[in-house]
Order: sequence, then C-alpha cells, then structure tokens
Amino acid sequence: MKKLLLIALVFTYSFTVNAQIETPQPSPFSKVEQKVGLTDFTLEYSRPGVKGRTVFGDLVPYGKVWRTGANLRTKITFNNPITIGGKELKAGTYAIFTIPQATKWEIIFYTEYAGGGAPATLDESKVAARVTAEVHEIPFNVETFTIDLNNLSNSGATLEFIWEKTYVGIPFTVPTDVAVSKNIEKVMAGPAAGDYYAAADYYLQEGKDINKAKVWIDKAIEMSNGDAKFWQLRRQALIYAKSGDKKGAIKAAKASLKLAEEAGNADYVKMNTESIAEWSK
Repeated sequence: MKKLLLIALVFTYSFTVNAQIETPQPSPFSKVEQKVGLTDFTLEYSRPGVKGRTVFGDLVPYGKVWRTGANLRTKITFNNPITIGGKELKAGTYAIFTIPQATKWEIIFYTEYAGGGAPATLDESKVAARVTAEVHEIPFNVETFTIDLNNLSNSGATLEFIWEKTYVGIPFTVPTDVAVSKNIEKVMAGPAAGDYYAAADYYLQEGKDINKAKVWIDKAIEMSNGDAKFWQLRRQALIYAKSGDKKGAIKAAKASLKLAEEAGNADYVKMNTESIAEWSK
C-alpha cells in the first residue's frame, strides 16, 4: 500500500513539474517608453479590465490608497529631474499610488517602488511628492486601464490615467531648455555647421530670439560650402519668414524647391511651392 502511495506521489509530482502551459494574465503587464524633450521615461504597470464591474467607488474604493493598476506596484522612471504639480522630483524610479475621489485624485510618488500592492499605511518619509488633479468624465467606456504620456512637447507632457469613464491628467515639465541652452552656449564657442543648424532650428521651434536663429542658419548654410541640403534651405526659409524677411524666405524656398525636385522629394516640393505662393502675396 505504501509503495502504491509513493508511486502515485511520484507521478503527481512529475506531472506538476512538467506542466509548461502558459496562460494569459487577467491583468497584462505593460511597459511604455517615451522620450520627452531630452528626458527618457519608462512606465511599468499591469492593466486590469472593467469586465462588467463598477470600478471607481466600488472595485477601487474612494478615499483609499490604490496601487494604480494590478499585480506589482506601478513604476515610473525618468533620468532627469521633473516638475509636476509645482513639486520637484529628482531623477529616479518611483511607485505611483493614487487616492481616487469622485471629483479629484491625489497622485503620490513613492520612493519604495518594489513589491506588490499599496502599503496599509504610507510612510511619509518615502513620499517624494503628492499632487492633486481633477477627474474628467469621458463620453465612452475604456475597458482596459491605461497610463500614458501625452501632449508631448520639448518642455513637458501630461501623465494620464484613463479607465472606465474616468480621465485624470497631470501636466509636468522637464528641464530641456536649460540643458539645450547650456549646450548651445558651450558649442557656440567653436561650432560646426550642424551645430549652427541645430541651434537655429531649436530657436525656431521654441519661439526664441528669431534674429539670433537667422544668424545661425546663415552660418550653417555658409559653412556647407555650396552643398546645403534642401531640408536645410527649407529651415532657412522658415526662419526668414518668421523674422519678417519674406524676400529672403522666398529666395531660400526657391533654392530648396530646386534641390527637392532634383531629389524627387514630393513633400518638400509641395511645402516650398505653397510657401512661395503664400509669401509672394
């Protein structure tokens, strides 16, 4: 009898050890990587579904700390300091906890990011920042919990939480302008054509001193020694136009148009043709 029991246990153990069937997770893991300006962000979280349930105020109770997802703690990582809700956060990794309410959420960035679920009691020494954001109702149902980075610009973005009919977004800024401006000033001591072009392009995009951008783009074109590319001349035309020099803008656009036609680039042909017509009025 003992021998039969032993054999049965061996077979049971072997069956368990050799079970290699992988099944889908009820709340799949998601990893989002996004560059904002010059800052790299990574979001890691699990995504539960509504599945016919009432989420906020029931599945996720109001007034209690929520892990902001499922399974392990939701984590956010960034390699430069950011400013969110008027609070400065050092570069690093944080758990994101939230305290949902019907009209607003409190978002908490917590230095202890390892582990599963939210702690029963938050250790205030580990709370790096608390931010409050309004709740907005959306006119359709979002089945799967979503965290994303949207409204991207060189200087910031919005950290978004979307689930069921609820949207919560928190704008934040990154120190792009400080870093780029320092780099520009440093490189300008002995810049190459590409440096002048990059600096002029940045000033155009960010609405900074357009006259300075004009000087830099001219230097970039001059240093190309007659080998300027159609996209570089297109940028020169845009900078001239923004500075109010339409005559110079048309001249640069015509040069860009010619090179674009030779390269067979229909997009730049179209853009330059339309700009020349607009600036000629």
